[in-house]
Amino acid sequence: MAQNMLRFIKVERSMPKKRAAEARTADFAEIYGDYAQEAAIDQASRCSQCGVPFCQQGCPLQNNIPDWLKLAAEDRLEEAYAVSSATNNMPEICGRICPQDRLCEGICTIEQSGHGTVTIGSIERHITDTAWEKGWIKPITPPRERAQSAGIIGAGPGGLAAAEQLRRKGYQVTVYDRYDRGGGLLVYGIPGFKLEKDIVERRIKYLEDSGISFRFNCNIGPDITLNELRDTHDTVLIATGVYKARDLKVPGIGASGVFPALDFLTASNKVGFGDKVPTYDDGTLNAEGKRVVVIGGGDTAMDCVRTAVRQGAKSVTCLYRRDRANMPGSQREVQNAEEEGVVFEWLSGPEAVLESKDNSVKGVKVRRMKLGAPDASGRQSPEKTDETVDMKADMVIKALGFDPEDLPALFDEQALTVNRWGAIKVDFKTLETSLPGVYAAGDIVRGASLVVWAIVDGREAAEQMHKAMRAVAKSEKVAAE
Repeated sequence: MAQNMLRFIKVERSMPKKRAAEARTADFAEIYGDYAQEAAIDQASRCSQCGVPFCQQGCPLQNNIPDWLKLAAEDRLEEAYAVSSATNNMPEICGRICPQDRLCEGICTIEQSGHGTVTIGSIERHITDTAWEKGWIKPITPPRERAQSAGIIGAGPGGLAAAEQLRRKGYQVTVYDRYDRGGGLLVYGIPGFKLEKDIVERRIKYLEDSGISFRFNCNIGPDITLNELRDTHDTVLIATGVYKARDLKVPGIGASGVFPALDFLTASNKVGFGDKVPTYDDGTLNAEGKRVVVIGGGDTAMDCVRTAVRQGAKSVTCLYRRDRANMPGSQREVQNAEEEGVVFEWLSGPEAVLESKDNSVKGVKVRRMKLGAPDASGRQSPEKTDETVDMKADMVIKALGFDPEDLPALFDEQALTVNRWGAIKVDFKTLETSLPGVYAAGDIVRGASLVVWAIVDGREAAEQMHKAMRAVAKSEKVAAE
């Protein structure tokens, strides 16, 4: 073991410098800087190199975190990147947006001993950003080209991970996406202050340079049917994610000025790209000067409140029906939002949306809650109290999560089987759907989840597709002989 490890007693935990709230709310740039090289070495050296790496167990990708921390501590960043990227198709993205406080860092051994966790996510980002800067990341050159091809529906993290894994094995890969850019929620759902868009665009270009084809503005069903894709490719992967906003059933929810979270975030991100967005320009999806109320307590809600602040909202309030300890979103994001002026109304749920005579939003009637017995998830269930208050609002954003769209109808393929929630049914050993040769992975199977889980599923789907295509190729070779 290198002598410069196990320094968590001597070296204090230190995150990269965070811009002051007043400065960062004036733009959509990322709020954290990067480590200087010496700082990255110091922070990596805090790793205890424990015999049972809990951080690795806490990572859905099972990243070899202690190994690349050790290499980073020894200033061997090119090797560190090789280890990091062996299990993760986009470490620079996960290093920025993964909720490390709930995953790898949340169960770090030295955190449990009171010394403060190793800053795993920030070091992961530093390693990969350095790899891009130094030119260590080269387009994929498969050991041999295969004649078989795979079609992937969805250019989000799951689809992109699968595309890369299949391309590394030499398959011809085409990614189909209904949007005009690749990345899915990475580009249109997550704001720039968490993930600047050139980071995603760089990754897409890397895949294009590696020989992966992209067909954007392509709707499966209207533009090309699922059956046509099956005829074109040897295997097909459905990795569309989930985009249907969960609705809220309270009086007044149809008032003008009530919007789904993704509509609001997509408009903002398109403006960031320089696109013309009429609903933003006319003020509809622009929070400037408005009193904004966001309903929800997940990471999407945090994205909405922090976006509204940057757009110049008069005030921003987040309603969540449980308390802070029971919210599903990242505590780090809550802290950032509070620093930026967001007001959190804990134990508060919407009772009704209040309307003006012209059907526009004028406020939200809020029911105060209390916590009761734990539910199936282990969190305490919210229960209504007798107390209500009226909050003024000019814009209400619903950030209650996402459900699957009706893919059998959208794809015009009723033989595609879904469960009672609308998620695609798969054989969990192979990830194959009810349609032979068609696989599914990511949120469209497991429900709305984290980017890192989509990458996990995409990698597994690629492996299963490879096994199926390899078996066919072998049988055809035997038959030819």
